[in-house]
Amino acid sequence: MSQVSYEEKIKELGLTIPEAPKPVAAYVPAVKVDSYVYTSGQIPFVNGELKFKGKVGRDIKLEQGYEAAKTCALNCLAVIKGQIGSLDNIDRIVKVTGFVNSAPNFTDQPKVINGASELLGDIFGDKGQHARAAVGVNELPVDAAVEVEMVVKIK
Repeated sequence: MSQVSYEEKIKELGLTIPEAPKPVAAYVPAVKVDSYVYTSGQIPFVNGELKFKGKVGRDIKLEQGYEAAKTCALNCLAVIKGQIGSLDNIDRIVKVTGFVNSAPNFTDQPKVINGASELLGDIFGDKGQHARAAVGVNELPVDAAVEVEMVVKIK
């Protein structure tokens, strides 16, 4: 049985990996250490523009937060691709950490970050299953609705 190309799977899902977003402060988008790539937190930028802004549960709905998390995950994959050349070089997704700019009393952070987790499962199958944290915060940089970072093991 041949290895499924993750790059092809992304196309089959009707998705594209964007250009890696530029950092908004003094950091690098990702660091490769041994067989692992650690991304910096990625916010839902699309073509250089913040697509999902404000507090989930007040300014935007949970479903929009879910889409924001998907966008963040695609941006994480973009910076990983920049480090390793092809997403086909990923062995598995190890860890996802998601931060949700939450309205008071909003407690569905896990449902928001499912946007990233389910997308990774769709792309990577069993290799996309990962450890995770979904954290509610009172603010995020540039009033982003969601921020996601991840760790991947490479081949």
